[in-house]
This record gives sequence, structure tokens and C-alpha cells, in this order.
Amino acid sequence: METQKIWNNFGDELYFFILKKVKDKNAANDIFQNTFLKIHDNLARLKKEEKVKAWVFQIARNEIVNHFHKESIYLEQVNTNKEIPLPKYHQICCFDKFINELPEIYREVIELVYIKAYKQKDVANKLGISLENVKARIRRAKIILKKNFRECCKYEFDENGKLTGESNCAICNT
Repeated sequence: METQKIWNNFGDELYFFILKKVKDKNAANDIFQNTFLKIHDNLARLKKEEKVKAWVFQIARNEIVNHFHKESIYLEQVNTNKEIPLPKYHQICCFDKFINELPEIYREVIELVYIKAYKQKDVANKLGISLENVKARIRRAKIILKKNFRECCKYEFDENGKLTGESNCAICNT
């Protein structure tokens, strides 16, 4: 079988298969092109012509996986070590103290998600726990932080759970 025959028989179907998976025309074009380059380069390895369609689509699936893998590496490199600025809360007198006083399992998750800007899914993978566990730890940490702010600093929380008011801190007397 020749590459041109594969192109004629499966080209349109293969392109739309790829496009459906990646939902981006430019990426689909790149993947489609890479798929046919690999088909052409490896056509001699195809032993049974009746399995050509499965073989072609498997190459496409592998190229789609490679595409998403490259995207995730790029996103990790862009997001790595990027800290979220906290201008609104930076002035709060006891913020760092309250974070540092959290139990280790809560502090670690809060720092990774809110200070180091990791996605919750990535934190779960990094810590070897489930995504649900990460979310539960964040919820519990927020409850503790809200309690500490209410008791120490006399801040209030609006109906959306956002911190409002001025500091009236029992620790630093501000």
C-alpha cells in the first residue's frame, strides 16, 4: 500500500478525527501532517494491509497524545515558580502568621495552590493524594483561617466570604 492511497482512503476521516480531539485547526493540521510523515516513514513496517486503518488511527492517537504532552510541559514551564501577588491581603498584619500556624497538611496545600499558583490537580499528584482530598484540605484550612481572623483581627466577612474591614489586631495592636 502507498501513502497516497492511505491519504485518499482515510485522509478526510483522519483529519476530522484529529480535529474533534484537539478542537484547534492549527494543532489539527500539525498533527495531521506529523501523522502522515510517520505513516510514510513507517509504511514498510505494516505487515497486514487489512489492518491499515487501525494502524493509521493509532499513529494519529499517538500524535494527539504527543501534542497534549508538549502543551502540558509548556504550561508547567510557564507556571512553575510563579507566585501569585497578594496585594489585597499583603497588608493584613497576621496573614503570614496564620498561614504558618496551620497544621502541616493544610499549610502545604494552601501554599502550593494560593501562593505558588499550582493547580489543585497538580497538587494532588505532587502530594500523592486525591483531588477531593486537596479540596477538603483547602476548605478546612479556610475555616481555620476565617476563625483566626475573626478572633484576632476583628475582620468581617461579607456575604461572598471576602475579607472586609480594618485591622483591630489583638497581637500587633493595630
